[in-house]
Amino acid sequence: MTTTEANKYKVFIPTAGLGTRMGNIGLKFNKSLATVTTKPVISHIVEKFKDDIEIVVALGHNGDYVKDFLELGYPEKKFTFVKIDPFCGPGSGLGLTMLQCKDHLQAPFIFCSNDTLTSSQIKPPDRNWMAYDEVHDNISYRSIRRNEEGKVLKIFEKNEIEYSLAYVGLAGIHDFKLFWKFMEDGKDFGSISSGECYALSKMLNHTNIESEKIDWFDTGQPKGLALAKKYYSKSSDPKILQKDDEAIWFVKDRVIKFSTDKKFISDRVERAKILEGYTPPMIESRENMYCYRKVNGRVLSSCINKKLSQNFFDWMSEFWKVELEKPPKITDFKVACTSFYKDKSISRVQKFLSRYSFADTPHNINGEVVPRLDDLLSQIDWDWICNSEPTNFHGDFHFENILLSETGSFVLLDWRQNFGGYKNFGDKYYDLAKLLHGMIVSHDMVSKDMFDIQIDDDVVKFEIHRKYTLVECEKQFKRFCLKSGLEYKKILVITALIFLNIAALHHDPYSKFLFYLGKYRLHEALQK
Repeated sequence: MTTTEANKYKVFIPTAGLGTRMGNIGLKFNKSLATVTTKPVISHIVEKFKDDIEIVVALGHNGDYVKDFLELGYPEKKFTFVKIDPFCGPGSGLGLTMLQCKDHLQAPFIFCSNDTLTSSQIKPPDRNWMAYDEVHDNISYRSIRRNEEGKVLKIFEKNEIEYSLAYVGLAGIHDFKLFWKFMEDGKDFGSISSGECYALSKMLNHTNIESEKIDWFDTGQPKGLALAKKYYSKSSDPKILQKDDEAIWFVKDRVIKFSTDKKFISDRVERAKILEGYTPPMIESRENMYCYRKVNGRVLSSCINKKLSQNFFDWMSEFWKVELEKPPKITDFKVACTSFYKDKSISRVQKFLSRYSFADTPHNINGEVVPRLDDLLSQIDWDWICNSEPTNFHGDFHFENILLSETGSFVLLDWRQNFGGYKNFGDKYYDLAKLLHGMIVSHDMVSKDMFDIQIDDDVVKFEIHRKYTLVECEKQFKRFCLKSGLEYKKILVITALIFLNIAALHHDPYSKFLFYLGKYRLHEALQK
């Protein structure tokens, strides 16, 4: 095959399966969208190939998520999407998925599993080859036997563990006509369930298949995904806490926000129009994700200092003064605040207690006797907390979501979709409390597991490392609030409520840390 002919090959990525090994990621997303550092697994795969190479993607479970992401993230690439039916249940299988894509793969092609990541170069299918890596425990993978020249002699099934050369789900198929003949002929003999390995095994008796050693991460299971994240991570990566139903991905000059909640996305898109000039330019949106232009700069958490923080505090004061059309009546806004602060807090606390089957009891937290949370919540003057003036707002206002651009301007990221149902208006005290919460608990410290929580019956001890700059910034923040005539105690109470609210949304043990931090700080704030 000439160099020109080699460039005509295609790539096939099956993403139709359920991804049952991946728990919530496979169930709520699609395992090809599992995040490795700043982007999904499938991003790392498609970026291995030049833009003029056609990539055929088989869609099934949450296929629209995969399609929308690839179209938003890579408008310059050539994708062909094929919806597989059925993609699960009786009659389904990798072989069926491949055969339904057969018409689009009438050329030499590369087969790549949607959970196979490699730092190695992927060679074109100018010959038949299978990629392998050496593993210690081979019971979970097919394996190959090869001779001294590197020719594949036999392919073993997963339960045949004689060899440690694991086939990694990556193969170059040059003799595509022979491959498809065996796939078609084998529909009643195992090709549907065995997939590409059925035809590759048959091809061994008719043509050569070479073996290619690569470095491999199996991101289709939690341990392999964790190893890939560690390998690909960089100190400059944004510090983003993962959630079960949301993600933020960075693809070249684009940022893509994903959520399983369609209303969440539509409200975010609408709010971006309201916040135009304060947020990055929106490019496009789909039902479950939107895409905006990446702004070059640094998040404030990485560069904040005394002078910059003062400039930012002055800037945010002007941000809240922006006049918006048709503000709600104070009485109506107070109802929204009551729902947002009181009702939601009580609901989230119950969600947390139910999650861990905890009883609401008094605790000794860091040496302080703290009453039952129900008693603490009943001490709050909710009329005082909820009596606020509607203003412009961000809604998730902390230093990880605020960018200092290269031009020196402040840019707001990852804005909240609404406040108590209002898209145009919110409570500046919530923004202030979110800002304080981020100074106390920074994403950077959490991502490095630099916090600790110990629970022994009703005795709780917790601690978290804090950056000196953020400790100093908190002092400056307090002085700014008092000088501006803001009620600092209200900020402290709402900050404690924020910790309690988000505790139910995060992973263990971070969720428990947030809960007891919130309970401790609420008790402390109410004593002031």
